[in-house]
Amino acid sequence: MKIHAMVVGSLATNCYVVYCEATRKAAVIDPGGSAEAITAFIRRENLDVEYIINTHGHADHVWANMKVKEATGAPILIHEADAGMLTSPQRNLSVFLGGNATCGPADQLLKEGDTIAFGAVELAVLHTPGHTPGGISLLAGPVLFSGDTLFAESVGRSDLPGGSHSQLIASIVDKLMPLDDKIRVLPGHGPETTIGWERTHNPFIQ
Repeated sequence: MKIHAMVVGSLATNCYVVYCEATRKAAVIDPGGSAEAITAFIRRENLDVEYIINTHGHADHVWANMKVKEATGAPILIHEADAGMLTSPQRNLSVFLGGNATCGPADQLLKEGDTIAFGAVELAVLHTPGHTPGGISLLAGPVLFSGDTLFAESVGRSDLPGGSHSQLIASIVDKLMPLDDKIRVLPGHGPETTIGWERTHNPFIQ
């Protein structure tokens, strides 16, 4: 599994292109902007994108969904509890960011326990609500894509519509902290970290 990270959009969202080196099958996680840069990398690496995956429905994670879909033909996947955010600029908060981020409805709805497979890569879906009702994290062997649930020595906001601080902390403690200390955490914003580091140093879960 290869991972290419790029910072996209006005809120510096981490977008990840994850792919199988042998088959060139790929998925794009959280295309929150900079569609041209994302699609240029896909073309340059001759990747066959099979999925566009949103870890949640906020505009800074979905803004480039449609442009990437038009370029690749890949379906859009999101947790069922956040699906309505894709078609509503009010619910995805883009109206408050000076824009209107909407796209068609999701092509596939995700839930806890689902597996997204492409080439030799498998992403296990962990439902980690709290930042949004349908927030997810994606576990791929030694790597966790945590969306806006867990950050380096921080956690996602829970003061936005649909957020819940108690639910967010429960998601982290119950779903993420049981994972192995060595697992790399690739969050929706900011630098990467590890489960072990967060277990010891994250002030929100001590």
